[in-house]
Amino acid sequence: MWRGEAIDRRGFLKSAGITFTAALSPRSLMALERADAVYASGFRAPDGSFGVATVSERGAIIDRVALPARAHGMAYSTATGRTVAFARRPGTFAMVFDPSRQAEPVMITSPEGRHFYGHGHFSPDGTRLYASENDFDGNRGMIGVYDARDKFRRIGEFDAHGIGTHDMTVSDDGKLLVIANGGIETHPDFGRTKLNVDRMEPSLVLLDATTGALIQRHRLPPSLKQLSTRHLDIAENGRIWFACQWEGARNALPPLAGWFSKGEDLSFVSLPEETTVRLGNYVGAIAVNRRDGVVGLTSPVGGAAVTLDAKTGAVVKEEPVREAAGVAPAVHGIAVSSYDGQFNETRSKVAWDQHIVRLS
Repeated sequence: MWRGEAIDRRGFLKSAGITFTAALSPRSLMALERADAVYASGFRAPDGSFGVATVSERGAIIDRVALPARAHGMAYSTATGRTVAFARRPGTFAMVFDPSRQAEPVMITSPEGRHFYGHGHFSPDGTRLYASENDFDGNRGMIGVYDARDKFRRIGEFDAHGIGTHDMTVSDDGKLLVIANGGIETHPDFGRTKLNVDRMEPSLVLLDATTGALIQRHRLPPSLKQLSTRHLDIAENGRIWFACQWEGARNALPPLAGWFSKGEDLSFVSLPEETTVRLGNYVGAIAVNRRDGVVGLTSPVGGAAVTLDAKTGAVVKEEPVREAAGVAPAVHGIAVSSYDGQFNETRSKVAWDQHIVRLS
């Protein structure tokens, strides 16, 4: 999730250094020199192997780092330049790497009785990494806390006050953890099977980032108990945007996105019926472009990308994107990737994974 000014070509080249650029192929170097912005995303290669790539805004692959298995979400520290690829649920690894390759990758393994939920976020100063985790025998979501100054040693955990804890982020001042508890019970003994669709408990939570104390919790009303609150991003005014996936009847038309702030109730966006249908009752990723004042939503189920006005929630743009996956702020508007290899204007021979992150 992008906050603040974009990294440009000169900025990335300066931070990467001569050693990194000298190791690039001529094609990759040309892609970097032409890039207005740089992103990172997990992928699956044609041979079935997995990795994470740095990508230009046009979609050209600049560099790749191998992963032991499939990744899901990404986290990026503006303070240190470190990036994390989190394993897809119920994976137990998270790999920290430097996109400029000035430091060796660090592999984090979840503790016994836990697995990662695929998301996490750095503190603004880059000293802490927070990760959403599942205490699967206790059936509760947790936030693992890792010390980025000490090889990402796990130094504690906070109760997420919900189940199915998925995406999470950190407020700009570093004081709040914002958590999307999807409300879906899972256990690694049953793979990715959803065990409680008839009795889900979705919620959105604010915690004190230092102590883990509960500050605010929003449970969804009974009529929306099957609306899984999954993904988050924060606008410049502190408004927290959230995106949802519907687990109920297919012919229902539930709200799929909304916002709230500290001390405020939830507000749902009233999307046009045709937009909700186009999204297939499923938003797989959300991102705010603060500079342009827009919010991007993607749906691999509906094969669509939708852009909203960040102030009003009104639909600004809709476009078909087959198997639309990741979304992130572009220099103008929204960058979109897909499971079938599309990244903005370029199609590659890889399957991009669910999320992309802008390196800024």
